[in-house]
Amino acid sequence: MAQLELVHPAPIDLDAPLSARGDHNIIAQMVDDGARVLDIGSGDGALITLLTREGAKARGLEIDPAKVHGCVKRGLSVVQGDADRDLAAFPSASFEYVVFSRSLQRLRDPEAALREAARIGERVIVTIANSGHWSGRFELMFGGRINKARRGREILHPMSVRDFVALARGMRMSVERAVPLSRNKPGAPFAKVLWRANWFAEEAVFLLTP
Repeated sequence: MAQLELVHPAPIDLDAPLSARGDHNIIAQMVDDGARVLDIGSGDGALITLLTREGAKARGLEIDPAKVHGCVKRGLSVVQGDADRDLAAFPSASFEYVVFSRSLQRLRDPEAALREAARIGERVIVTIANSGHWSGRFELMFGGRINKARRGREILHPMSVRDFVALARGMRMSVERAVPLSRNKPGAPFAKVLWRANWFAEEAVFLLTP
């Protein structure tokens, strides 16, 4: 039976206080204190705020000028740019972590963006919405359509947990940790078994080592 083949698995504190976004809480636990972090598609800056509070040196890249302006007004380090085009401008190995928190599937070329992230950062953290979730399968079976805008966000590239693991392996990136989430909470029982996460996780957070 297929496994995630985790490298150096480490426990996640499932009882830690949750932020508004469950994946943000998991990402904050994955990032080391004092680490330099680039949050791609940083939106309203919620993850940067949380990481900074936890001791990281977080910066953001955001395509929406209004959101960039809002972050800068709050004192956050966010620059305006298109991740599909502008990641090439970042120097190699300039961050310990590069993060795509629900942003990778909104890019035109996720594989190219992952490749750039692996060049820029020592590790890459990705949150994906799982199109393999049982509810999505039922919608496709009975409605005949894939819900690309689940939970109110546009997804250009639907992918399942299994799809993303295959993508990472194809790019020779190791899955160091993988945490499935449902209803904004982590689900440890499914963390190591690929088919269960593929069926029952609404989204998943991956820590990848290039």
